[in-house]
Amino acid sequence: MEDSNPITTPMELGMRLSKFEGEDKVNASKYYSLVGSTRYLTCTRSDIAYSVGIVSRSVEYPRCSHLKAIRRILRYI
Repeated sequence: MEDSNPITTPMELGMRLSKFEGEDKVNASKYYSLVGSTRYLTCTRSDIAYSVGIVSRSVEYPRCSHLKAIRRILRYI
């Protein structure tokens, strides 16, 4: 993430994340750790609260699109 470009919004407009997509699964413990870290940041960064709430809905069945969404939030931060 050190070499990634910063972005201006934490989430794309109209993005829909589904837990039953035909994508590959990702490591659930790594995803859970990333979501937990960003949930902790919502105490001081209210601008990411909505997008973190959306990605935290899919902690049980994370897919590649969910991981891309959480990485977008991290690029925003």
